[in-house]
Amino acid sequence: MTTTPDRLAFYRVSKTYPGVVALDQVGFAVPAGHVHGLMGENGAGKSTLIKILGGDIRATSGTVVIDGVEVAFGSTRDAFAAGVAVVHQELQLVPELTIAENLMLGRFPQRAGVVAGRKMFSVVDDKLRGAGIELDPRARVGGLSIGTRQMVEIAKAIMVDARVIALDEPTSSLSTTESEVLFRLIARLRADGRTVLYVSHRLDEIFHICDGCTVLRDGRLAAHHATMAGLTRDLLVSQMVGREIADIWGFSPRPAQATGLAVRGIAGARIKHPISFNAQRGEIVGFFGLVGAGRSELMRLVCGADPATGTVEIDGKPVDIASPRSAIRAGLVLCPEDRKADGIVQGASVEENIVISCRRLFSPFGIIDRRRSARVADDFIGRLRIRTPSRKQAIQNLSGGNQQKTILARWLAETGVRVLVVDEPTRGIDVGARAEIYAVLYELARGGMAIVVVSSDLPEIMGITDRLLVMRDGAISAAFDRAEYDEGAILRAALPDGATRGLAA
Repeated sequence: MTTTPDRLAFYRVSKTYPGVVALDQVGFAVPAGHVHGLMGENGAGKSTLIKILGGDIRATSGTVVIDGVEVAFGSTRDAFAAGVAVVHQELQLVPELTIAENLMLGRFPQRAGVVAGRKMFSVVDDKLRGAGIELDPRARVGGLSIGTRQMVEIAKAIMVDARVIALDEPTSSLSTTESEVLFRLIARLRADGRTVLYVSHRLDEIFHICDGCTVLRDGRLAAHHATMAGLTRDLLVSQMVGREIADIWGFSPRPAQATGLAVRGIAGARIKHPISFNAQRGEIVGFFGLVGAGRSELMRLVCGADPATGTVEIDGKPVDIASPRSAIRAGLVLCPEDRKADGIVQGASVEENIVISCRRLFSPFGIIDRRRSARVADDFIGRLRIRTPSRKQAIQNLSGGNQQKTILARWLAETGVRVLVVDEPTRGIDVGARAEIYAVLYELARGGMAIVVVSSDLPEIMGITDRLLVMRDGAISAAFDRAEYDEGAILRAALPDGATRGLAA
């Protein structure tokens, strides 16, 4: 293999599984000291490519070259030893251990067969300070915020002086402030001559920090841009999805109807000040706030996932929401923030995930009508354009966007749903799948469903909602009608300064 001035290069890399071509002869190169965006819809092949780079899986064919040397890693340990580190969206840390122990796991300094704790903390502290990362090596990871844990994961790469660092959706769970800290660290890595492969669906981030970008579509190379000069958002979107999307939000107003959901004085864990709000049938009400504002905690109280005080009314009638089961029976359902931990049933098929809540409707005498189950699953796979080889496919093998659509299908299959609460509906989901999910929400709203959407993505929450409530420190701090939307005003209401507690909307 001839040498190349590029730090990282892929040559005709392919990966096939039985019946599926995940990557088809993908090739591009990235110089040293560059931050390079890797973009594409869910299922485009991005995760497969970085798994090959990081040693999680082997390519079926093709080669990977680092600093002119062909590599083929048999494990993540091999990749780490060669100076390649991949930071996955699902962080791989041990909560019970300290930051230093996580960073030195498997490489503890020892003296007479015993871990040299003082030396370990000193080595980690020096390395972190040198990288400009302010972390206490003695702090236990389990007590850290998601943003800080993300920094610990990236610090692993710094500890081994990785030459190539791949970041998979690193800001998906970060606040604006935490994201800016991450961007400064990436700039420092670039200045040190390291190559960063940055996987993100957030176009503003790609334009903000990347020197160039590569777009994958359906496992193939759709476009490679050595620089960002002259690129536009519309061009990248069209290259990602293979079609023009003039308006990703696709919003259109709907006539107001009677109140579908009314929450009165609800409080509980982390929501100490009683909160009241409502959502009309046919309306999409948004909740925005920074990480830790209490949005998800509030929705868990409303939907019976956590003990709560206060009252909930559906269509003007009080309902007893003592558990998620009672909420579902009352017509109130939740698509949770963490779809992998709380939404999907991992190990089960797409069909099983769709019909799990409505199976009682076609299981007379406890015997499941398999044909009806299959018809229901196939119907919603088609209606929501869930991309899966078959209804029998294990759901964990689907992309994030298709997993989210499967969860939506579950609640659409459940008869009698009148109120839908969706927490972070498009986290880690590509622009094409986002547009499809928004279209589903609009269709449900037009059909008379009351919908509550929680999102930390401000452009999204402004783009798809009729009305917006802002949370801060476990309370509603402001309310905006769509005609009043102003990004600066909404952000000011979300920042921890001068909160108005207990404001009803």
